[in-house]
Amino acid sequence: MTEFHYAVDADGVATITWDVAGKSMNVLSIAGLQELDAHVQAALADGNVKGIIITSGKADFAAGMDLNVLARMKADAGDDPARGLFDGIMQVHGVLRRIERAGMDPKTLKGGKPVVAALPGTALGAGLEIPLACHRIIAADNARAKIGLPEIIIGIFPGAGGTMRVSRKLGAMAAAPILLEGKLNAPKAAKAIGLIDEVVEPGQLLARAKEWVLSAKDADLVKPWDAKGYKFPGGAPYSAPGFPTFLGAAAMVHAQTQGVYPAAKALLAAVYEGALVPFDTALKIEARWFTHVLMNPSSSAMIRSLFINKEALEKGANRPKVADERVARVGILGAGMMGAGIAYVSANAGIEVVLIDATQEAADRGKAYSEGILDKGMKRGKVTADKKAEVLARITATTDYAALAGCDLIVEAVFEDQKVKAGVTAQAEAVIPADAIFATNTSTLPITDLAKASKRPGQFIGIHFFSPVDKMMLVEIIKGKETGDRAVAKALDYVRQIRKTPIVVNDARFFYANRCIIPYINEGMRMVGEGVEPALVENAARLVGMPLGPLQLVDETSLDLGAKIARATRAAMGNEYPDGAVDDIVFWMVDQGRLGRKSKSGFYAYDEAGKRQGLWEGLADRFPRAGDQPELTEVQHRLLFAQVLEAVRALEAGVLTDIREGDVGAILGWGFAPWSGGPFSWLDIIGADTAVAICDRLAAKHGARFAAPALLRDMAAKGETFYGRFGAQARAA
Repeated sequence: MTEFHYAVDADGVATITWDVAGKSMNVLSIAGLQELDAHVQAALADGNVKGIIITSGKADFAAGMDLNVLARMKADAGDDPARGLFDGIMQVHGVLRRIERAGMDPKTLKGGKPVVAALPGTALGAGLEIPLACHRIIAADNARAKIGLPEIIIGIFPGAGGTMRVSRKLGAMAAAPILLEGKLNAPKAAKAIGLIDEVVEPGQLLARAKEWVLSAKDADLVKPWDAKGYKFPGGAPYSAPGFPTFLGAAAMVHAQTQGVYPAAKALLAAVYEGALVPFDTALKIEARWFTHVLMNPSSSAMIRSLFINKEALEKGANRPKVADERVARVGILGAGMMGAGIAYVSANAGIEVVLIDATQEAADRGKAYSEGILDKGMKRGKVTADKKAEVLARITATTDYAALAGCDLIVEAVFEDQKVKAGVTAQAEAVIPADAIFATNTSTLPITDLAKASKRPGQFIGIHFFSPVDKMMLVEIIKGKETGDRAVAKALDYVRQIRKTPIVVNDARFFYANRCIIPYINEGMRMVGEGVEPALVENAARLVGMPLGPLQLVDETSLDLGAKIARATRAAMGNEYPDGAVDDIVFWMVDQGRLGRKSKSGFYAYDEAGKRQGLWEGLADRFPRAGDQPELTEVQHRLLFAQVLEAVRALEAGVLTDIREGDVGAILGWGFAPWSGGPFSWLDIIGADTAVAICDRLAAKHGARFAAPALLRDMAAKGETFYGRFGAQARAA
């Protein structure tokens, strides 16, 4: 299959057009790389060709490299996967270096042919690393285009020369947001920081590229790092101006990663070492560090969960085989914070919305929430006035249930009370089409119980959004006992439409996400009650990669909500309820009026603006600090195992049916240590036998909540891993 197409016009300009068949965006494969190289070499060898344009036949340039390529490099190398990776990466470097040198004499740096990248739209990862090897980058002024190197987000770093070229082009300081944060820029912003060279009107892109090719001089083709006397922008690492820059970068990396993300440290080491040597040697250093990262199990797990598994779930890996169920018109019951957020993401995705509340004032306030988000987007230059008007025009705010008549999906987002939800279910079902799907947005109430208020339990499903809806990427879809396949397909197709990531779970108390995150919060509070320093609890969590410590997290979600959930859970579980010691802390805090951030008082102290000022010193009066504090590792194990054991139990109980959903859901839903790849990936990294040994120690000291589930013990006895036993290959066997 041809991925790059080659043509030469009458003026001697060769155009290499990237257009991978059957894909909405180009991705780089080994075959594609070989085609690109062959076309470039053909153009350089052809005396009639004056220069080269590399562009795309699609609306965007490229989404990057197919990361399965890296897995194949490892697999094909047999017993020496590191050598296979290094050699494969150096092959990529060789192709891009041929583009960069373009046939010029190595001594005089003359005689080369100009190569320009013409980007019609988004260029990410390897889709930017190829243009960076060209002599000029021209981008169309495309409002939806993003240009950048986001590899760090999935646990690797730009390894096709991007790290070396960006750092040498911009200097370490200016390169940091691009390389270490994965920041994406619109074309004009990318030009402003020096990442690309020109931005032109879309209709002028190829004409301008050709004009540049035909007018380029020898000096225009020589990259700064190939020119005699090149100096690293901002100063080399050992220079007076460069030393504090690299020192500051190291401090920044550690502050942001807490030392648990290998890619960030490796990237910084590659930039530091690469700045000390000639460019071709620097590329070898980049390849070495890139190989080092790819051989780290953390990076492999992150790639699997945040790229391969996430993409599979978004494409409907677990979708029932029923006809297309895309949503045309959605009715949203309840215009509070959740309902308003659901209305915004739906309308923004092109879906007609009916937003209903008890009063017109409340419904209008819910619609105004969308207007507020769009206004912020306009201030940042990301939303046009026409786009704002278009999105708002899709939202009908009303009190009239009759407006739901044309809706094919209803999302109920009213107060978390079963009677209230039953009431609006009956009102909606009186007017909606017979084949409409009814979804309830709930975080705690069993779907099967809520479905009893419906005349159509087979068309009733749970769709659990996370707050804030417009920012959180995960949506948890919950099947009740009678939920049918069409309802599941409708929910999955809707989540795909609003560009979020779905996981599908079976009905059980707290479903999956809350089932795992509540024990994390509870374990943190339990330790405070035992006399563990609150700062130790919070810092232990952050040092192991959790975005928020358990005390900060409960402050954010509010302690009175925690008290409400605790009372409901105790009523449902009776004598089996395990968290009485935690309730003593929660109820006391609530009695003190310390409800968290919303009351500007909780486990943390806050100023009048609601900004955290540090842990509340009054905790020590009620919960005195113990003289002997536990080791950091023990605190971290308690916090992590509180979560991962619930994930295993959810799999045992059939709440989870796919460990990919367990890992992706944990990272996107509550930020479970992304460096680990998720709870099941982390257990595979440390090994089931090690996990069981830790469980046994924790259970002996802290109680049965840390007892190893039977499934985990069985896997330890058999030497199995979760992805070996339950992964995609195992399921296919």
